[in-house]
Amino acid sequence: MDIQQLIELDRDLLLSWNGSESLFWDGFMWIVSDTKTWVLAAIVLLYIIFKNTKFAHGVLILVMIALTITMADQFASGLCKPYFERFRPAQDPELMYLVDVVNSYRGGRYGFISSHAANTFAFALFISLLIRNGWLTWVMFLWAAIPSFSRIYLGVHYPGDVLCGALAGCVVALLVYWLYHFIARKYFESPQYISKQYTSSGFETIDIHIFYIALLVTCMYIIVAAMVVSKGLHF
Repeated sequence: MDIQQLIELDRDLLLSWNGSESLFWDGFMWIVSDTKTWVLAAIVLLYIIFKNTKFAHGVLILVMIALTITMADQFASGLCKPYFERFRPAQDPELMYLVDVVNSYRGGRYGFISSHAANTFAFALFISLLIRNGWLTWVMFLWAAIPSFSRIYLGVHYPGDVLCGALAGCVVALLVYWLYHFIARKYFESPQYISKQYTSSGFETIDIHIFYIALLVTCMYIIVAAMVVSKGLHF
């Protein structure tokens, strides 16, 4: 399959997955795509990090999370988008009138690669490597996939933009986690836990359950907000 065939496949998938006839799903994806929606879950994660580590160690983790997201975002938006200059679907003169948009939102001019996907997958992988809990890893990657998919639904990214963004984010997370692990081993104790009360990296499993509750509350908020917002959406 050559590059032109891949581009055509990307467009076909975009048109298949973009939009729907449902105002509820339009509202749902609009809310899911908003970074502010996930503030509660982020706050709970910060609580878990500082509760389970010494303050200096927690600060290091916070700095590394910020570095992970910043690097992923800058690679996507600061380097790839201006370099490749690939139009977003909703900005592409050949496709824009076939794309369903919500609230007249079309995003910036270029969309390869998706910074939403890069940021969320980078964050998801870094947290998964940090806490090391199997179920949490599945939850984090599912969480990353949902807002990433919303960008396709809203017509502001091709599936290829999202896939490449997710891969780039994972590479960034691996690099930053390697740096974190090097510093943490040098300056902080790293005991190995075998009790079911803790993950292997020392985080209490009961705290992870609190994080699940925060995500559940957020999902309930998204559903209610989607029903409210859908009544005021315009296209």
